[in-house]
Amino acid sequence: MIELGQYATLNVIKTTDFGVYLDGKQFGEVLLPKRYVPEGLEPGDDVDIFLYCDSEDRVIATTEKPNGVVGECAYMKVVDTADHGAFLDWGLMKDLFVPLREQMEPMVIGKYYVVKLFLDANTDRIFASSKLVKHLSETIEEGELAVGQEVKLMVWNKTDLGYKMIINDQFVGVVFKNEVFQPLQIGEILRGYVKNIRDDKRIDLSLKKQGYSQQIPDASALILKKLKDNNGFIELTDDSAPEDIYETLNMSKKAFKKAIGGLYKQRLIALEKKGIRLV
Repeated sequence: MIELGQYATLNVIKTTDFGVYLDGKQFGEVLLPKRYVPEGLEPGDDVDIFLYCDSEDRVIATTEKPNGVVGECAYMKVVDTADHGAFLDWGLMKDLFVPLREQMEPMVIGKYYVVKLFLDANTDRIFASSKLVKHLSETIEEGELAVGQEVKLMVWNKTDLGYKMIINDQFVGVVFKNEVFQPLQIGEILRGYVKNIRDDKRIDLSLKKQGYSQQIPDASALILKKLKDNNGFIELTDDSAPEDIYETLNMSKKAFKKAIGGLYKQRLIALEKKGIRLV
């Protein structure tokens, strides 16, 4: 089985002047238009494609990469609006439709929104929704996530506490602002970690691995490399601002202090008034 709104690898059945036909399984023969056909593609070859319906609701294939697939969250720009909804730049010949009833607020041409993509099983039409509160869960059930687990994150919005993040396109969690040491942009995708699952089953997140044993070896190696790359000296101390430490070493002040403490005990570095020096 293959699914609309997803990537697939399909076999070429035959070629024509206007493209090639692929074995679309339950969808029958599916056209890959000529403009998307890789050079040298012949009957019997396999090709990686994205499957969707064109503006006339015909199942069609493309080798273009869309800005989002069904089941995922994405950050897209509104390119047009109408009485019944808005249209997003999907990265394909066809724009992605957001019905009016699926808009958290009226969408504006030129603005970007975080949305989730869905397939209407009755019509085979793909649509998006910005009503993420309706489609994402702020709590988890037993076994769905574990403390320390690495997860995919998307920055959803900024709050007084920090940043709300979309976790694995399914859940919502928070990274507290005192643990953010890098600029974050709405719609940005990054890796993170489950820091804590609260009694109310809500999720606290971290952008760094937790625990001394996981953080410090990486931090120590990074500091030593930075020292070697900078003639054996870095102008950072225990009193340096967290922002300066992150800008130089891409780590938190807490991780920095633990790492230089370990390196000092191993007599690999010297702690000077204006910075640290490689021994």
